Amino acid sequence: MTAPRSALRRWLGRAWWLIDGTRRLVLNLIFLLILTIVIVAIATSGPPKLEDQTALVLNLRGPLVEQHAQGMRDAALSQLSGEAPKSTQLRDVLTVLDAAARDPQITSAVLLLDEFQGGGMASLREVAAALQRFRASGKKVTAWSGHYEQAQYFLAAHADEVLLHPMGLVFIKGFGRYQNYYRDALDKLGISVNLVRAGTYKNFGEPFTLNGPSQETIEAMGYAYGGLWGSYVDGVEKARKLPAGTLMALINELPQRLAAEGGDAAKLALSAKLVDGLKTRDELRTLMIERGAKDAEGKTFRQVSFEGYLARHSPASVGDAVGVVIAEGEIVDGRAPAGQVGGLSTADLIRKAREDKSVKAVVLRVNSPGGSAFASELIRRELELTRAAGKPVVVSMGDVAASGGYWISLATDELMADAGTVTGSIGVFTLLPSADKALEKIGVHTGGVTTTWLAGAGDPRRPLDPRFAELLQSTINRVYTDFTTRAAQARKTTPDKIDAVAQGRVWTGAQAKERGLVDTLGGYADALKSAAKRAELGENPRVLVIQPEAGRAEKLLAWLSGGVRESVAGWLDAQVAPGMGPVLREARRELGWVTELTEGRKPFAAVAHCLCGQP
Repeated sequence: MTAPRSALRRWLGRAWWLIDGTRRLVLNLIFLLILTIVIVAIATSGPPKLEDQTALVLNLRGPLVEQHAQGMRDAALSQLSGEAPKSTQLRDVLTVLDAAARDPQITSAVLLLDEFQGGGMASLREVAAALQRFRASGKKVTAWSGHYEQAQYFLAAHADEVLLHPMGLVFIKGFGRYQNYYRDALDKLGISVNLVRAGTYKNFGEPFTLNGPSQETIEAMGYAYGGLWGSYVDGVEKARKLPAGTLMALINELPQRLAAEGGDAAKLALSAKLVDGLKTRDELRTLMIERGAKDAEGKTFRQVSFEGYLARHSPASVGDAVGVVIAEGEIVDGRAPAGQVGGLSTADLIRKAREDKSVKAVVLRVNSPGGSAFASELIRRELELTRAAGKPVVVSMGDVAASGGYWISLATDELMADAGTVTGSIGVFTLLPSADKALEKIGVHTGGVTTTWLAGAGDPRRPLDPRFAELLQSTINRVYTDFTTRAAQARKTTPDKIDAVAQGRVWTGAQAKERGLVDTLGGYADALKSAAKRAELGENPRVLVIQPEAGRAEKLLAWLSGGVRESVAGWLDAQVAPGMGPVLREARRELGWVTELTEGRKPFAAVAHCLCGQP
């Protein structure tokens, strides 16, 4: 019995060895096959080569921004899912236009602006300059849209040819804005907002304490808007080769001139030489086929999309670089996702750039109306340390770089603004709401015991203690002194001279240059060139953009913050007429500041915010 069992075991062992070996061989062969496919795919991957006479189609979507507010991860997921981007990054447009200008396969560009939601004057001027560089390479730009809003038309005007749908219009209205003022509404609710500020023109708190703009606000904003409007009109009239004064004459005579065209806004745009022709989209397609070449299927003209061309020009991943840190949005304490400027998170990005041996110079790109003075100082200090470490720093101001946005710009080798940047607003304030009368109206009373007068001094359920108000004013005055002193040191002047152009007043970039608040006028591309030159990196250095990434917790906190604003201004839903969405959103955003103060998140904070933006 032993011998047969032993033979059976040997036979079974050999059989299992054969089966196991066969299994391993098959799996290894499958693995090698997959590996070979992956290697071949990588080796042959990449977009197909562009053919001659290809047109670049710039279908700009959403607002023009410095960085996508949704963050890099969400942007990538949106791209993978086939979703159209919700915004267009300025630097992507510049990259595409400058690369296409050098590309012999690209012979023209089509600028489609139906889905473009505009941007500030600084960003628009930067794109316009890139369009001019593209045209200077001998390539034609054709702009088309169903209609042109003001920002859309500014870009279109810098094309060789501007086309409009026969049922479209060009709507240029000028600059300015109307502000909500909540004093009476807050009085009815029994809420008083105590404003403590340093700066005659520091108007952020006015909507909560007045029923209309102060004379200082009217003076300052009128001067700034006038400068921006002048920049817009001058840019359009020169690009279209129109006599000076054409746009203002058209606006002033608009009712009569439109009536003379039988109410046809498209014909008016054509007769006023704002556009060169009236064409539908299919007629545009036929025109581009005649000027270029048909695509492989013969259905349209040979073309490459903005996104497709951008994917062909990924930045280099090795070599010495200019590090770019984006500071876009309101400046807040702590950490913040893309779309806001966190004091800690942005300081970390600057520190990361400083400690990266491949980064030889740093550009801080600022598009911010300001916010927390403390967070602003954290960011400024990191730039100061970067300069001390021997790395050049250039600050590039975008559409808005005011108040806290100006504060963070002070530690730099060169402070560069566009002529259309909104900047300045050197001033500080704090708001402290009191709701004691509101509680009395509903029969709620407050009482208690504290060991010192200070323990309950900032309680919004009680009237503001005069001693606490004095304490706040002293603190705000001190922060303003720090602000003007740092500005004086950075601008190599005296605090008194800075104070004369400060006081919370906003200026355009051109006006700021005249007053010594910035060094030079230029855009993002100019800032990169300056930084590269200072670091001796040559004409076309690698550009490394360091961006924050929002985590799940940050997104949840941001959602909860939005929920708080909803609860404060929710009663507006029932009282605002349909069609008043923009007004409602603005009210919610502004009343959110009062909400946050009431909840104690900003009970004793010095705020450097300009309540300003691009018109």
